[in-house]
Amino acid sequence: MNSISVRALLVRGMLAGLIAGAFALAVAYFLGESRVDAAIALEEAHSHDHGGGEELVTRTMQATGGLATGVLVFGVAAGGIAALVVCYALGRIGRFGPRATAALIAGAALLTVYVVPFLKYPANPPAVGNPDTIGKRTTLFFLMVALSVLLAVAAVIIGKRLAPRLGNWNATTGAGAGYVVVIGLAYAFLPSFDEVGKDFPATLLWEFRLSTLAVQTTLWTVFGVVFGYLTERVLAPAARTAPSRVASPVH
Repeated sequence: MNSISVRALLVRGMLAGLIAGAFALAVAYFLGESRVDAAIALEEAHSHDHGGGEELVTRTMQATGGLATGVLVFGVAAGGIAALVVCYALGRIGRFGPRATAALIAGAALLTVYVVPFLKYPANPPAVGNPDTIGKRTTLFFLMVALSVLLAVAAVIIGKRLAPRLGNWNATTGAGAGYVVVIGLAYAFLPSFDEVGKDFPATLLWEFRLSTLAVQTTLWTVFGVVFGYLTERVLAPAARTAPSRVASPVH
């Protein structure tokens, strides 16, 4: 793949990320913001400090402009990074076409970047969590993200090296099992936090966490579909028209 193709896919990856971010934004606004408002209302109801200063950023701005900026910027950035990964992975992880490769990378990103860290350190709404531990919790979450991604890359490399001796199925199963085992050890040894108050509704907490999972699932699913389509158009522009090009007989 030459530099022109990489540049073209990078631009299309960022575009696909923007489109995916727009869909994720809709999910975040309609599913997540009502849960955030409910959590804030509970926090204010239990707060004894009613004399706070003026808000620097209003709740309306947070739920609209702030949310849109964060989700769309993340979508563009994640799309660009994923596009570069797809460029590298094409032809190196099996006989997969552009669409299948894009779908695999999007699914792997959802799993390693969000789902695996989420299961250890799930998202919390306002009124949940000790402010004194937020720095430690944030650091551990990103540590879990880095560990998950690095282990996934290592599993792919090990699986490819074992494939000639063990076969694709056995090598893939073994590498995947190794990933699960090491992640399980990380779950066991990294510190956990149980800071949900007894008076916080379990249903609201569950719905908030499901909404955050829905946002990420929407983002990566839409990205995989859109980027796979755009990638195929760039790398195989003649694939659709080739069957229709029939040479005229010469007499």
